[in-house]
Amino acid sequence: MAIVPGDGIGREVVAEAILLAEALRSAGHLAADWEELDWGAERFLTTGRAVPSGGFEYLRTFDAILGGAFGDPRVPDGEYMREILLGMRFELDLFVNLRPVRCLQERLNPLKHVAAKDIDLVIVRENTEGLYCGAGGVVHGRTPDEMALQEMVVTRRGVERIVRVAFELASDRPRGKVTLVDKANALRFAGELWQRVFAEVASAFPGVATDHLYADVAAMEMVRNPARFDVIVTENLFGDLLSDLAAMLGGGLGLAASGNINPGQVSMFEPVHGSAPDMAGTGTACPLAALSSFGLLLRHIHRADLAAAIDAAIAGAVQAGEVTPDLGGRCTTSEVGRAIRARTLERLAA
Repeated sequence: MAIVPGDGIGREVVAEAILLAEALRSAGHLAADWEELDWGAERFLTTGRAVPSGGFEYLRTFDAILGGAFGDPRVPDGEYMREILLGMRFELDLFVNLRPVRCLQERLNPLKHVAAKDIDLVIVRENTEGLYCGAGGVVHGRTPDEMALQEMVVTRRGVERIVRVAFELASDRPRGKVTLVDKANALRFAGELWQRVFAEVASAFPGVATDHLYADVAAMEMVRNPARFDVIVTENLFGDLLSDLAAMLGGGLGLAASGNINPGQVSMFEPVHGSAPDMAGTGTACPLAALSSFGLLLRHIHRADLAAAIDAAIAGAVQAGEVTPDLGGRCTTSEVGRAIRARTLERLAA
């Protein structure tokens, strides 16, 4: 396992995930080794490069990658973050961005008209195409006639493989439903391709229910009636926006885990809360998103038993109020990490 803790609170929350991994290994539940890589702002400021030569090829030698968070006020344009994060996505073909969302406790539920138990969904976001693929350019830059062009690239292969992942995931979930989110009424050509491929893949999964929403309606419905969603599949930009909205339904970014996945290949798992440099060193950063991301990593390497124990430990800690101030508790980062370790080992020993 490669560890890329990054910057700011990324290093602090990933440290708790490493302590959990060490506890699992010491108790005989996990046979694993890991190596920490110094990719981040410090390397970039020192060497001019965030990723060493051959770095992405080196990542292929690992089973999985646990990331922290990236961002440093000394690098205001975020150049090094793009080098690391977009580099991983494209070089390792991490075409699935997986964002599970559950609200674990009623006090974290921002919606008065629904129950916390009704907020349980997964967003499957296409992660390498769309408007984020880097196609485009600028003509007549920095003049009154400047024109910027950002192109949306959608391929049949890209759509089919992400839609298939969504259906496979839904087929293993109790509700078994996939919602396609697009903007085909405005983005005609891309939308038509998504809808046609979605229908073709759906025919191979007759036991999975389907529906379709435009992206703006989906955002509205996520607030009005989140219980209608089980698995959402969508393109890159809409998935980016909807997944942060959904995270707030689960209690905030402190609980938001993610996976950047190429099924069967090395994949990267990370919390999505950012580096929060103003919080670094205060001991108040919530480690639960990083610990949940480690759970997703364990599922990826076929240790669903350990992932389930971690999920249960996190749910128990949240319900008991063993959380940091952002979630209404009084615990420090290390105290939360210690609670999760204890609860996880206790569940595995039962």
